[in-house]
Amino acid sequence: MKKCFNVVLITLISSLAGCATVSQPSKSGAETRPQTLYGAHLIDPEDGTELSIDALSQRLAQTDVIVIGEYHGHQASHLLQSQIQAALYRQTPQQVLSMEQFNIDNQAAVDAYLNDETGETEMMEDSDAWESYRGSYRPLIEFARQHDLPVIAANAPAAVVRCVGRNGSGYLNKLPKTGRKSLPGKPFMDTPAYRKKFTAAITNSHSATDNAMRKRLDNTYKAQLLRDNTMASRILAARGAHPGHQIIHTTGTFHSEERLGTVALLKQRAPDVSVAVISPVVWPADVNEAPLQSSRDKGDYLYFIQPLPDEFRDEVRKQKAISARFRQPTKETCQGDSP
Repeated sequence: MKKCFNVVLITLISSLAGCATVSQPSKSGAETRPQTLYGAHLIDPEDGTELSIDALSQRLAQTDVIVIGEYHGHQASHLLQSQIQAALYRQTPQQVLSMEQFNIDNQAAVDAYLNDETGETEMMEDSDAWESYRGSYRPLIEFARQHDLPVIAANAPAAVVRCVGRNGSGYLNKLPKTGRKSLPGKPFMDTPAYRKKFTAAITNSHSATDNAMRKRLDNTYKAQLLRDNTMASRILAARGAHPGHQIIHTTGTFHSEERLGTVALLKQRAPDVSVAVISPVVWPADVNEAPLQSSRDKGDYLYFIQPLPDEFRDEVRKQKAISARFRQPTKETCQGDSP
């Protein structure tokens, strides 16, 4: 039962990360569905009008941090991120790219590639890059490399996140000082709205009815908070290291939509930093249904996208695939585990 519960949690957290594109409503507010999976229509949710990427970049020229939420692996999200990166650079060439998709313990591997010391495959191996790197994140990294821009590996170390999810927040006390040093102060800062959203997302998938399951749910949430607090602190550290630079942060949309997660913790840590959130909204299966009204609070700006195709229709095959995808090797242990 425990194994099944953990698989469900891991799967859900992964799926919460994001995927989206926006269709372009006319100036009268009419909305149209994106025509392809690459299509992303930028919207100002205040009045429902369409924005070009250049118009958006002009609006955001003076904003300190731009957070672009994504649904991982959605072509439209990644194309839009690359287009916004380039458009913002034209407005403000002093730019830093911060990415959830690389962990802080792999910063040296990212830097080595940016400095032309390694090749792309070497960087991917050394940094434990996501399998979707070439199709999703290569354009962002290459733009930064070609323009000599810093790239921040912003996420918490995967092994530490995994062990917090397994053992709870007290796990950090078992780490050596060198391992703890790279993590943020107050690594489990929280906001009530985020906890409510997270709990609702989890319990919609799996009811946590007994104490053991509630504890595992709380540990999983602590792991999520560690990631969000690490990303928030890394963004602020980048601002200190690169004064006057605009920071673009790419992340799964659950970490940023409704200005929760990383964004809320960033504002807690630095209230004076200006932040703009760009969030994906998947067009409903009913192509005639307009999604704007129910999505206005997801971000300062929205982009509509087509839904991705279903991975599975056969539930048995789906569960087998999930189990295989997220099964952890037995050699992966945590500090203080019994031999």
